[in-house]
Amino acid sequence: MTVASDHRLIQQLPTIPFYCPVPAAAHPAARVLNELTVDWMFRQDLDSDPDQRRRLALCDFGGLTASTMPYGSLAPLTLMAKFHAVLFSLDDGVCDEAQPTAGQLAQETSRIMRAVEAPGVPAPGESRHAAALRALRQELETYATPRQLRRWVDAMRVYTSGLVWEAHCRRAPGLPALDDYVSLWMRAIGMAPSTAMMEIVAGYSVPDEDMEDPRVRALTEITWTLVSWDNDLYSRNKELLRADDDLNLIDVLRHELGCSTPQALERAVEMRDRVMVLFLRLREQVLREGGAEVRRYVHDLGQFVRGHLDWASRCPRYKVPPAPGVTVRPTGWWKHRPADDSGEALPLPAISWWWDQLEAERPLVRHAA
Repeated sequence: MTVASDHRLIQQLPTIPFYCPVPAAAHPAARVLNELTVDWMFRQDLDSDPDQRRRLALCDFGGLTASTMPYGSLAPLTLMAKFHAVLFSLDDGVCDEAQPTAGQLAQETSRIMRAVEAPGVPAPGESRHAAALRALRQELETYATPRQLRRWVDAMRVYTSGLVWEAHCRRAPGLPALDDYVSLWMRAIGMAPSTAMMEIVAGYSVPDEDMEDPRVRALTEITWTLVSWDNDLYSRNKELLRADDDLNLIDVLRHELGCSTPQALERAVEMRDRVMVLFLRLREQVLREGGAEVRRYVHDLGQFVRGHLDWASRCPRYKVPPAPGVTVRPTGWWKHRPADDSGEALPLPAISWWWDQLEAERPLVRHAA
């Protein structure tokens, strides 16, 4: 092990328990999903580096899909698992470790967006990732309604805009402000197109009026944010050891608050749990007042949060050698109480509006099942 690796190992933090009182569930086809997806990924030749191909093969895309979407038939679930594979490959091989400029990534993401907006004819010089996403967009037409396709394409714009912002932050001196980081990471994590896939995989369609309700929009963004922060809490040790990458919630907090790294971890967990408590309260309100489709949607948002945690807790992608004195918890180690259940809005302009929705008295429009 090199001196640099020793230094990164010392920076590791102990694993933590998570507060997520959503019951676990999993689709029984997880293994088949993973086998189909890994075989497809290799045939797409998304990555030429042998080490990267081996790392991606260990990501358990079938387990991720089966845990976050424990419903639907095999064909659309396989499409979702393939989409996960492309996003992971794009994140590792193009966005993070290749260290592109914002301009270079803007070009690539613009080509990707054109491939999913108009997937009929390949563009000259199309990248492998754009080609794979174009093919997935064509396959999506088999399962999605025009409204669902529109939502998914719009969600891809949210995602790709976040990737460009992330590229800028990785080359800029220092770390972004916390409020900016929260806005950036909920986009760049790829959750927008993932949650847009839920109703397609499950076979229901939420009316536009319900999807645009501020409470439903808040719950959607909260889901993106919880997954992005949970990812930071799970992956920080791996990112430091493999790429010396400190663009994560803990280090942004450490920089902004001028505190120690363990203190920043404690604050990150408090923030994360306060948002989880809000999610549960706001989801209960929508479940009580909404129609059948939107109730199913917000239920499935909760399952995505829990399923991501179940998958990440056992995924080899996040396993690193523990530093001396660092506690390694067993898989599935959960806590039963949040670190912060105050109910007060976090002082972040980008997301403080979420808490305002708890006071909303306007009923959701009810639609027949």
